[in-house]
Amino acid sequence: MFDDQFERAFRRLSNPFFSMGDVFDSPRGGTVQTFGPYYYGYVKTVGEDGVPHVTEWGNAKPGSYLPDSSVRDPYVDVSVDEKERTLKIVSEMPGIEKSDIKLNVSDKLVLLSAEHNDRKYEKKIPLPTKVDENSAKAKYTNGVLELTLALAEEKPQGKLVSVE
Repeated sequence: MFDDQFERAFRRLSNPFFSMGDVFDSPRGGTVQTFGPYYYGYVKTVGEDGVPHVTEWGNAKPGSYLPDSSVRDPYVDVSVDEKERTLKIVSEMPGIEKSDIKLNVSDKLVLLSAEHNDRKYEKKIPLPTKVDENSAKAKYTNGVLELTLALAEEKPQGKLVSVE
């Protein structure tokens, strides 16, 4: 069953991308822009529920014949450590300085952007659980950004009513 789900996901993602043809072939009677880079990737993981999840990234996604090379969609990995009660986001953004990075953290979303010369990165990262925005710590070294957040304390919903 797992192999069938993976094969269907792989074919769905791969076939349109490889059937695009060579992006450097000239169209009939014209020229083609050769700016870039063109890149595409996907990560397949299996959730705790046993269901495979596929996350795509890049600017040349399957079925897209005109990649957007002005904004780069960086690779991002999100992991939760229940034992340490932390959430860690790792993103690859080569060619920028740490002063170029802007991070905006809310309880369920991280907005990541960076721009340096001709490189521009943007990504909206949905968070799988609520986090404490005030605990955010970020480090950028050799093109890799690491953002660590503490998980939010779960408070009981509703109001406690005392009985007289």
